[in-house]
Amino acid sequence: MSRVSFKVSAVAERLGKPVVRKEDPALLSGRGRYADDLPVPPGTLHAHVVRSPHPHAEIKSIDAAEALAKDGVWAVITGEDIRKISDPFLVALKAPIHQWSLAVERVRFVGEPVALVVAESRYIAEDAAELVQIEYEPLDAVIDPLEAKKPGATLLHPEAKTNEVSVRAFHYGDTKTAFEQADRVVKMTVDFHRLSFTPMECYVCVATYNPADRSYDCMANFQGPFSTHPVMAKALRVPGPKMRLRIPPDSGGSFGIKLSVFPYVVLAALAAKITGRPVKWVEDRAEHLVAASTGPNRVTEIEAAVTNDGKILGLKMDQLEDYGAFLRAPMPGPLYRMHGAATGGYDIPNCDVVNRVVLTNKMPASLIRGFGGPQLYLALERLVHKISVELGLDHLDVIKRNLVPPEKFPYRAAAGALYDSGDYPKAVEIATGGGRLDDLKKRRDAARAAGKKYGIGFAVVVEPAMSNMGYLSTLLTPEARDKAGPKNGATSMVTVNIDPLGAVSVTADVTVQGQGHETVLSQIVAGELGLRPEDVDVTLEMDTAKDKWSIAAGTYSCRFTPGTAVAAKMAAGQMADKLKKIGAKQLNVMAEDVELASGKIRSISNPDNALPFGRVAGTSHWSPVMLPDGMAPALSETGVWNPPELEPPAHDDRINTSLTYGFVFDMCGIEIDPITYQVKVDRYVSMHDAGKILNPLIANGQIYGAFAQGIAAALYEEFVTNEEGAFLTGTFADYLVPTVSEVPKVELIHMESPTPLTPLGAKGLAEGNCMSVPAAIANAIADALGVDDVKLPATPRRIHALMTQNGTKQ
Repeated sequence: MSRVSFKVSAVAERLGKPVVRKEDPALLSGRGRYADDLPVPPGTLHAHVVRSPHPHAEIKSIDAAEALAKDGVWAVITGEDIRKISDPFLVALKAPIHQWSLAVERVRFVGEPVALVVAESRYIAEDAAELVQIEYEPLDAVIDPLEAKKPGATLLHPEAKTNEVSVRAFHYGDTKTAFEQADRVVKMTVDFHRLSFTPMECYVCVATYNPADRSYDCMANFQGPFSTHPVMAKALRVPGPKMRLRIPPDSGGSFGIKLSVFPYVVLAALAAKITGRPVKWVEDRAEHLVAASTGPNRVTEIEAAVTNDGKILGLKMDQLEDYGAFLRAPMPGPLYRMHGAATGGYDIPNCDVVNRVVLTNKMPASLIRGFGGPQLYLALERLVHKISVELGLDHLDVIKRNLVPPEKFPYRAAAGALYDSGDYPKAVEIATGGGRLDDLKKRRDAARAAGKKYGIGFAVVVEPAMSNMGYLSTLLTPEARDKAGPKNGATSMVTVNIDPLGAVSVTADVTVQGQGHETVLSQIVAGELGLRPEDVDVTLEMDTAKDKWSIAAGTYSCRFTPGTAVAAKMAAGQMADKLKKIGAKQLNVMAEDVELASGKIRSISNPDNALPFGRVAGTSHWSPVMLPDGMAPALSETGVWNPPELEPPAHDDRINTSLTYGFVFDMCGIEIDPITYQVKVDRYVSMHDAGKILNPLIANGQIYGAFAQGIAAALYEEFVTNEEGAFLTGTFADYLVPTVSEVPKVELIHMESPTPLTPLGAKGLAEGNCMSVPAAIANAIADALGVDDVKLPATPRRIHALMTQNGTKQ
């Protein structure tokens, strides 16, 4: 149970208004400040990466003589050069999986960086790259993760002696007895594909080396988590303060992808050291598609012990996750971030989980939006649908029968997640009510009566927010964890400053990717200080040399609302308390009788007894002798939030992987075109319970974006590598990103079950539909065609094959 409980604060009551985003005027007028827009130091050189055309090969030789002879070329850097002056990147596993910022001795995926050409301009660097002669000796490639783990498979890292580099089995409750007592066992295998959510802006790095103190200054559109900062510093062989990392004010999206810029940050830094000049690298779209990162593909064997009325007594999952050629930090995060919530929104007390990490000759995997949730919920929700089919029950009835009941909140899931608040049955009832489910059934009946293929799909998702930094240590045994020391918690930090004229400014430990953080932070701080949001200036470009940050800093896993937003309330609250004490002395009242409202600091009992906010705030700067006794001058307050519920994994491997858990219930109707075999979403309803909504306008914007990417995963986007390892989706002609015309309308419904674990009562909501939409659409397709195995994305080719195999083709 939780050790801390809050009442929703007054500032939270003043939130919840659809304030227009402060960021928009600059962004919509083309005045954003992105990494490639910012000035660079004089004498900056430009880099271009030479990449492997092979999925697996030994590097026999690299001849750079012709490239070096080209005017304007300063250096051609190879893996051997890098190995001499840097260390391989740290990985979470104690396994010999060595990766440098350039390939050393061997390449392991198409697009792997092999050499770096540094020249006076990008154009010269790209031309010279074509002159670098590299001799390869191709090796067999292993692409299928099921084949990769078999004995005798080609090894990516021979020193590891296996491609299945981690296997951990977990047992929660008494699953053995649950399966023995079940009326039936329902099982299936679910394969989640590889995809990537491509941001508008690709990677950018600018690095400078200072030989006087052997330090690096790097600017990059890195998103965090900043737990990777020590990984970069270690690779550069310097202590953390010697590796200064700066993040620009704006970023053209990220969706998890820009975590993986960190190897290129190190590469640019090393290039700066070698050349003695600042070095800039800008990734193009072709490079991004072939070699940035993807979400991991996962094969899940899942089975449930059920009673004849559809009650799930126990669950077994064997999850095989493919991370490609390397384990880039903090991988294998997607396999473990959802671990504590492995039973989803269902009250299943018994659960066995096997987690397997396998390496293949594909692009390294990383976190993308949803971060392990799409893979988990596709398997779990497809299984629940199959249970209803095999038992001859209504799918929605099976869902309702197994939902966590409201009286059990706060609810401890079998694997350890502490679900903080909610009423799941009520959320489902609201979503299906109002004639919405009846309308879907009428549409299905009418379509089927006309001979059309129409299906209804449901999906239930528990959406975690603010990751426990100790979740990844669950991949270690309890004994190994005891030896290494506990890892847990998640720290958020925000600083509020007031200048001599009373102007308020805010800095925070988040990186900007378009979410609207500036607006929400200004709302929170303004609410505490009695100001308007437009009176608060928020600066979110980050600099590790001077800004406050922790390894949990960054923007990922919905940490802003239950983390950084709370720290902002704390910092502003501390500042308000300080101003009340300063104002009390000048108003000649007790501090308890002072309030901050309407831009003034005034007496509560006599509002006419008031002073302008700026005059009182300026006292600390202009007249420190007027401050209350013992108060330090200058107005700067930092809120630091580290909730106690984020404990380290228990000895029995239970882990509360996140702080808050929202709830999403999706319901959709789809129709399959009998001629084109395209899946058309006829109607889509999505219910969200994310606790207190801080800004409905921004909340809905985030949900719309996640919904679009959920549609992309379900119907369009897939990274394809053939059996020989050739990458087949390296352009947007092959990798199909849906446009606005392909994204259907979604009906959003909200209910609020404020979390008791934070003073704002708010949870995360920006990832849920990435998790729920693929499962809901897959279930609807299964309902339409009467099939078990629905492979996503459900392209016309796959739908045609399903209809042919099932004998339903018209």
